[in-house]
Amino acid sequence: MRTVIIMGLGNPGQRYARTRHNIGYRCVDHFAFRHGARFVRTACQARLSEFTLSDHRVVLAKPRTFMNLSGKSAQALVHSYGISPQDLVIVYDDVDLPLARIRVRTAGGPGGHNGIRSVITALNTNHFPRVRVGIGRPLESERNEEDLVGYVLSEFSEAQEQVVAEAVAKVSDILDCVVADGIDAAMNRFNSVV
Repeated sequence: MRTVIIMGLGNPGQRYARTRHNIGYRCVDHFAFRHGARFVRTACQARLSEFTLSDHRVVLAKPRTFMNLSGKSAQALVHSYGISPQDLVIVYDDVDLPLARIRVRTAGGPGGHNGIRSVITALNTNHFPRVRVGIGRPLESERNEEDLVGYVLSEFSEAQEQVVAEAVAKVSDILDCVVADGIDAAMNRFNSVV
């Protein structure tokens, strides 16, 4: 039975739970809920949930490290489960995509995302699938590094929450496809319509 690990990036703790930077956590939480799975154990520096879907073992992971150290958990998971990085799907926020826009990729650079940079460094490859969820950028006048940090660690507005909730649900559709049919099928099916 093939194992697929889906890791949602975020920062642990209630303080960060609803922030833009934690949309990866929210997506794997939604996916777990959809399939009646619960995060019941901690290993590999992550909270884990496991279930079977489409004859595959699915492991959902939410790292317990802070975002910039996500690679530690990714590396531990890859080694512990004996998978290749191509069977590790990372779900994370992307300031370079408009709010709620979703893109599926098989590889790529960090694009300024420190969590992805950490994963690439730890795995010594950028060839792992990822689902990028757009959180948009702050206003043009607020684009310096300090403002960007404050922005990703802030919460969505009430008006934004509805479109974000729809995007989170769409990510679950994408992850269903990734597990059942593979990352290429998910790219073909969803990149043109989301």
